Amino acid sequence: MCGIAGIYNKYIDQSDSPDILKRMLARIQHRGPDESGIFLGQNIALGNVRLSIIDLATGQQPISDEDGIFWIVFNGEVFNYIELKEELVTRGHKFRTTSDTEVVLHLYMEYGPDCLQKMNGQYALAIWNTEKKELFMARDRVGIRPLFYTRMNGSFVFGSELKSLLEHPDVQMRLSAQSLAQVYTFWTTITPNTIFEDIYELPPGHYLILRNDRTSIHSYWKLSLTEAINADGKDLNKSLTELDTIFYDAARLRLRADVPVGAYLSGGIDSSLTTGYIQKIVPDMLRTFSIGFANKDYDESVYQNIAVKHFNTDHTAIQCTDDGIAGKFPDIVWHAEIPLLRTAPTPMYFLSRSVRNNNYKVVITGEGADEMFAGYNIFKEAVIRSFWSKYPDSRLRPLLLRKLYPYIPQISNASANMLKMFFGYRLQDTDSPYYSHLLRWNNTSRIIGYLNDGCRAQLNFYDPMEELTGLLPADFNKYSILQKAQWLEVTIFLSGYLLSSQGDRMAMANSVEGRYPFLDHRVIEFSASLPDHFKLSGLTEKKILKELMRNELPGAVVNRPKQAYRAPTLDCFFSASAPDYVKELLSSGSIKESGIFEFKQVENLKNRIGKSRQLSEVDGMAVTSILSTQLLVDQFINNTPGLSEPAPNNLKIVTQPVFN
Repeated sequence: MCGIAGIYNKYIDQSDSPDILKRMLARIQHRGPDESGIFLGQNIALGNVRLSIIDLATGQQPISDEDGIFWIVFNGEVFNYIELKEELVTRGHKFRTTSDTEVVLHLYMEYGPDCLQKMNGQYALAIWNTEKKELFMARDRVGIRPLFYTRMNGSFVFGSELKSLLEHPDVQMRLSAQSLAQVYTFWTTITPNTIFEDIYELPPGHYLILRNDRTSIHSYWKLSLTEAINADGKDLNKSLTELDTIFYDAARLRLRADVPVGAYLSGGIDSSLTTGYIQKIVPDMLRTFSIGFANKDYDESVYQNIAVKHFNTDHTAIQCTDDGIAGKFPDIVWHAEIPLLRTAPTPMYFLSRSVRNNNYKVVITGEGADEMFAGYNIFKEAVIRSFWSKYPDSRLRPLLLRKLYPYIPQISNASANMLKMFFGYRLQDTDSPYYSHLLRWNNTSRIIGYLNDGCRAQLNFYDPMEELTGLLPADFNKYSILQKAQWLEVTIFLSGYLLSSQGDRMAMANSVEGRYPFLDHRVIEFSASLPDHFKLSGLTEKKILKELMRNELPGAVVNRPKQAYRAPTLDCFFSASAPDYVKELLSSGSIKESGIFEFKQVENLKNRIGKSRQLSEVDGMAVTSILSTQLLVDQFINNTPGLSEPAPNNLKIVTQPVFN
């Protein structure tokens, strides 16, 4: 895994100006602490910081072809690079390294942008053609690896993280009011937007071509659930056999590395299934990692212990405390680069730090299973609410919602009337394309009410949900309620939040690469072809996964009720031992100075918390959102001193002769 950065300017020879790029790479050195390199050519400067995992000896970047015409910087892995290399050799290509990066370069030379269809991996890349003066950039299908860019004063600047762009003297960070409204609704921005004005991300499954100072962006992959619309006649046993074959190969490919590979083992079916397949492929002792909570309302250690005992892995478990979450939260925001509505990324940071402290660089995890195989309670909520909507006055139907949250007493013990009050929002609006998410987004969007008059004026009645309409597939209205919900989760939540704030950023903050067999595009496309009842059967989530592992895992793991991954909030930020920054950033003076929130609203929220800790989850999200936004302003806009990093390690600079 690596970090990449670059600067293009049609009118400037970049060969004598590496200082900016050095600083850009220094900002993201955590992504690649092992070595770094820069290519300087006419109009272009490309840089890379490397976390060496494949081809430790000769895989340094940037890499060129043998004629020095094409140059690549690459962040990620292409897991089927061995097979692709064999194909390219038969076509006359010659290689100087054993790295996947060189394979990607030659694959592009052979097939152009169509090479992306052949690649099975997780990546962000940039390739410069010195003859055509053309820059090609691409991002993997579901956005596992990030890639940001901006244009100003004749320059096109890009990097793996937003903070690298900070080092370009012409880049100014300004929060976007519309992007804030998106985050305070969806937990993330709508791609290609970022939280900052005029700074964008390359969308997942897209590539960009820059030539003659003009950019064009093209899609090469999109999630489609069309095949599932008429899939009811599929045979479950045949589908189980097909899934077993595909997932086995997905896991096998993700074990390719020249360093040891570990795995997360949370005690849920996703990580347990992944661990089981790893042991089938490589029967050697597997190193696994997990995290628990000192706050028992959030702890799942009992299931982790069952899974560890079953697999007999060499296991490392750590415990996360409320004070630990509060103390580390500023660093978490710095790495996430976006306001956070939950503290949940923080324990993931501690977990990846544990991996790195045990001298591992790579872990395999179970992300993607919930989205693709209907594991989240939001899918069940949508089905129950639709069932309830046919008889909205029923006292029995809303009681089904109790079953979804046995770990939340306010719901599991609620009366029918209380459930109607909480879950009844737009109950009969089943024709809405966003029916499954209306309740969540309505609750979350209450945070927008904390914005001050100036920010609200900028919004001018802007509705984030209206912006989604243009993204929907042409046949979206033919999707079932579950299929619509899955599309929304994968397209918005998975890439924008889960794989970013909880995934790439927290792992790479500790120089650890996460790998996700469930996000192999073949697994995704297979899941998208399945009928709904193979995924959600009644109120049983991930049915096909449970059937696949019925005789492979302990019953306590297979049959355990779904418990959402959560982390404490109010107990972290409002305890007697809470760090000083919390009080400071939530003070009236600081709120007024940042100019984003209405200080009276924030004071009212603090007073409610002071009187009672038994507040709603929306109040907890509001506190986290306000605090993380205040931190973001301090770090990225005020640019608080002390955040600079040392020069990148083992820096090598290659200067290309100027072509006329």
